[in-house]
Amino acid sequence: MTASITYKGNLRCEATHLQSSSVIGTDAPTDNRGKGERFSPTDMLCVSLATCMLTTMGIKANDMNLDISHSKADVTKHMASDPRRVAKIEVTVSLPKNINEKDRIILERIGNNCPVAKSVHPDIELALIYNWSR
Repeated sequence: MTASITYKGNLRCEATHLQSSSVIGTDAPTDNRGKGERFSPTDMLCVSLATCMLTTMGIKANDMNLDISHSKADVTKHMASDPRRVAKIEVTVSLPKNINEKDRIILERIGNNCPVAKSVHPDIELALIYNWSR
């Protein structure tokens, strides 16, 4: 088992990672009866994509003796209704400008094919942008 999730009431959950005991709380968004005081479950989907991209790119960068520390990703979630779902996820990844073109292509390919990106339903549009000017 990976995690244990408890419904805390008031549209909030608490997820405990069993290996590390770290905890993440979620809240329903304000447009769906929540207080919006924490990440919503759909926010976590989008955050999972961005962190997976950075993590897998970091693994590959380490293998290539490249330092992409302090790279960042900005995420925008677009919701649809009927049914209510995530329709589009935009991720803009900002990376160091001192990486050569060949290595950029390799790292972008890794980001585009991270496990979460490959797990997202094909009906969800992914707009993955790489900014090499950090």
